[in-house]
Amino acid sequence: MDEFVLIFRRDFTSKEAQPAPDEMQIHLSKWQSWFANLTAQNKLSRPLQRWDREGKIVKRNSQVISGPYAEIKELIGGMIFVNAANYDDAATIASECPILDLGGNVEIRKAASSGDQ
Repeated sequence: MDEFVLIFRRDFTSKEAQPAPDEMQIHLSKWQSWFANLTAQNKLSRPLQRWDREGKIVKRNSQVISGPYAEIKELIGGMIFVNAANYDDAATIASECPILDLGGNVEIRKAASSGDQ
């Protein structure tokens, strides 16, 4: 098994992309069920790492700008680390992520060890 990071992105800023409060409760319940299922299968290697909606980027000459996605509305909402056999297995795990129900997406990256290139 390898460790993969699943990074969750969606539009957290535009009003029309936000679920109603009752929809949000249902959505949060889906997240809890998904995490419980991953934990029961021993696939969740680290709990959810939430990020704020801000962010900064440091560029050459010490220039600091706001957020990595300032031009688009899509932001990173959080990430988790999962145990998976390969990218296909990680994609199967990600395909059940509740953020997809809200128009979001999941980026998958393998956590490389020092021996990986």
